Amino acid sequence: MDRAEKKECVETLSEVFKTTSVVVVAHYSGLTVAQMQNLRKQMRAAGASVQVAKNRLVKIALEGSDVASIAGLMRGPTLIAYSADPVAAAKAAVAFAKDHDKLVILGGAMGSTALDANGVKSLATMPSLDELRAKLVGLVQAPATKLAQLANAPAGKLARVFSAYAEKDKDAA
Repeated sequence: MDRAEKKECVETLSEVFKTTSVVVVAHYSGLTVAQMQNLRKQMRAAGASVQVAKNRLVKIALEGSDVASIAGLMRGPTLIAYSADPVAAAKAAVAFAKDHDKLVILGGAMGSTALDANGVKSLATMPSLDELRAKLVGLVQAPATKLAQLANAPAGKLARVFSAYAEKDKDAA
């Protein structure tokens, strides 16, 4: 990498650290190229991204950012996973790490909050933003559905009572 490429890489990483909600740092030593491609696919499907960059360039890009606490994790063959959704990168990284022992989650950051490996794993168990939205919509719709059922129930009961009286009168006549 020449100086211009390094500068561009640092600028790109700085922008990533400013715009993302969560950053996960992991060691990837021992993963094959096919496994790394699979990791990238899984991350993309979850709405997250994975990047491997020189640790020194990452440390330079981290200076002055909210996630600067991960600078101490940047030793050895590390990768960073990041996403705008606060749990997407953590979920995808933890899921991949369960199947592949070579991916070791070191920690991460969510905003200015530093996370250790257990913090990233607990973050991965939380529902994603889309899941929370779906639950919220379900909770909002449920009372309206029940209200409609309650409003229709007395009318249905009255109709059955009238029908029963009509049958009774028909049988008596």
